[in-house]
Amino acid sequence: MTSEPLQIPIDQLRRVVDAALRHVEASAGPTVTLKEDYFWSVPNDSLHDVFNEPGDLTIGRLSESWQHLEDLLAHQDQAVGHHLVWLADVIRAIGRDIP
Repeated sequence: MTSEPLQIPIDQLRRVVDAALRHVEASAGPTVTLKEDYFWSVPNDSLHDVFNEPGDLTIGRLSESWQHLEDLLAHQDQAVGHHLVWLADVIRAIGRDIP
């Protein structure tokens, strides 16, 4: 299954994230509480292989993902692309808990 690469303008992505977070803040207030800490993580080489079930699941922790993001706030010049993966872990957990 092949498709054209998806191109997403960063300014639109930023507006989408901001709109979603405004909704969370209106629903939950200025702080969110994540009820779970541990989650299953699919390795990168299996994540998009939809024809084969992933065999090597690993365990992630939201508290660790959040710690990486807090560290980024303290050292923004050390940002790496993987910060978006840690952010996605946290955003997914919030999205499951907020109506």
